[in-house]
Amino acid sequence: MKTYKLTAFEQDGNKLLDESFQAENDDAAQEIGRKVLEEKGLLEKAHRCTSPDGKLLLFHS
Repeated sequence: MKTYKLTAFEQDGNKLLDESFQAENDDAAQEIGRKVLEEKGLLEKAHRCTSPDGKLLLFHS
């Protein structure tokens, strides 16, 4: 399992979400990240999900 980082922001830069989570691989992390954002109503806010290697898996500005 790898640790991924998920963050979401307001347009003014305030963090709305700053969480780490575990996933088997990048594909699973994308699904988990999207689900968390959807559950918290943050899917349309600026967000990003990064892998432990620094790879950008989800991004919305």
